[in-house]
Amino acid sequence: MSPSPKHLILNLLRAADGASLTAADAVTSAALFGIRENSVRVTLVRLAASGLVQSAGRGSYELGSRAADLAEQVEQWRQAEERVVPWSGQWIMVSTGNLGRSDRTALRQRERALALLGFKALDSALYVRPDNLVGHAAETRERLHRLGLEAEAPVFAASDLPSELDQRARQLWQSSALTLGYIQTRKKLEDWLARSDKLEPDVAARECYLLGNEAIRQLVFDPLLPEPLVDTQERRAFRETVASFDETGHRVWRQLLPSLNGA
Repeated sequence: MSPSPKHLILNLLRAADGASLTAADAVTSAALFGIRENSVRVTLVRLAASGLVQSAGRGSYELGSRAADLAEQVEQWRQAEERVVPWSGQWIMVSTGNLGRSDRTALRQRERALALLGFKALDSALYVRPDNLVGHAAETRERLHRLGLEAEAPVFAASDLPSELDQRARQLWQSSALTLGYIQTRKKLEDWLARSDKLEPDVAARECYLLGNEAIRQLVFDPLLPEPLVDTQERRAFRETVASFDETGHRVWRQLLPSLNGA
C-alpha cells in the first residue's frame, strides 16, 4: 500500500538525522509511489501551516516543533530493549473514568499515548500493562503525559490481583501472534536484504521504504511484554534485523535524494 504524501514526507524527515529535505527531492521520492507533484507541494504547505515541518532555507524543509517529540518517541525503538526490566508479576494501570470523551483531539492523543506504551483496556475505563519497564509507574506516568495523556488520569502500580483478573489481563495481548509477527517480518527483511544489491535504485528505494515502514511501526507499537507473555529472544532478533535493514535503507535513500546528504 502506497504511503500518503504527508506520511512519506514526515518519515523521510524523521530518518534524515537532522538534514533538511528539498521540495524537489520530496517530489522525486513521491513519484516512486505514483504521487503527483501538486499533491506533494500542497502537502508541504499544509504541514508547514500546522507546524509539523518548517522552512530550512529556500525550498527546503525540516521537522517542526510539533513533530519533533513524536519523532523522538518513534526513534526510541532502537533502544527499546534497554527499557525492559524483569517482571515481578505486578501491573501498571491507568484509570480514564474521570476523563471526558467529547474532545476528539484529546481522545486521539490519549489513545495514541496508551497504545505507544503497550497498554490494553481491562475494562472501559481501566488500562493495563506489565510493570516491566525501567522507572516503573513513575517514569511510565511521565512518558504517558508527555505523549498526550491528560495529567488528571491516575497512573499507578497494582499487585495481588485476584487470580481471575490477573489471568484476564495476561490474555489481553495476542502473545502468539506477536511472536509470529517477529519471525515473519524478520524473514521478509532478511529475504529482501539478500537480493537488494540486484535491484534498480528506484525499486530498492520503494521496496525498502514500504518494508521498513511496516517493520518500524511494528516495533514502535510493540508492547515490550516480558516472558512468559512473549518470546523475548525472537523480539530481540527481530529488532536487530530491523536495525540492519534500516541502515541499508538509509544508504539507498541517501543515494537517491541528495538533500539528505546535506547537499
